Amino acid sequence: MNTAPAEEPRWLSDEEQRIWRAYMHATTLLEDHLDRQLQRDAGMPHIYYGLLVQLAEAPRRRLRMTELAMNAKITRSRLSHAVARLEKSGWVRREDCPSDKRGQFAVLTDEGREVLARTAPGHVGAVRQALFDRLTREQQKSLGDIMRIVADGLQPQEAGADLPWLR
Repeated sequence: MNTAPAEEPRWLSDEEQRIWRAYMHATTLLEDHLDRQLQRDAGMPHIYYGLLVQLAEAPRRRLRMTELAMNAKITRSRLSHAVARLEKSGWVRREDCPSDKRGQFAVLTDEGREVLARTAPGHVGAVRQALFDRLTREQQKSLGDIMRIVADGLQPQEAGADLPWLR
């Protein structure tokens, strides 16, 4: 039986708590702002736009479904639902993988590429207005550096980790 005393949590200082809450508030508002813009302009949520962008940037406008889920950091189930909605809109189609009978590709259609081209100017305008226009060049660089440090520290290193795209 382990009788070692539990280690006391490292509680956030008042300043850290202020920063954390400001971060959470800003990221929630930013995601909502971008979702509303994309719903208004294209009838799709921000996550669907991100999937279309990934496909547009992929060779031959196609990615394995598992790779698309991994890049989007979502479960395969959530991706499958999103791709089904994108298929219904005619923006994506699925193709079987010839080398893996269980695998599938998501492929951006010409119509999907066109909706992305129509939607991108409004989306980049919303991103610029909500984020970049509010920051100095130095603040933009600092934000990028900070986000890379955070992301690098959270990248899963161990095999078998409980990752959304493996569920």
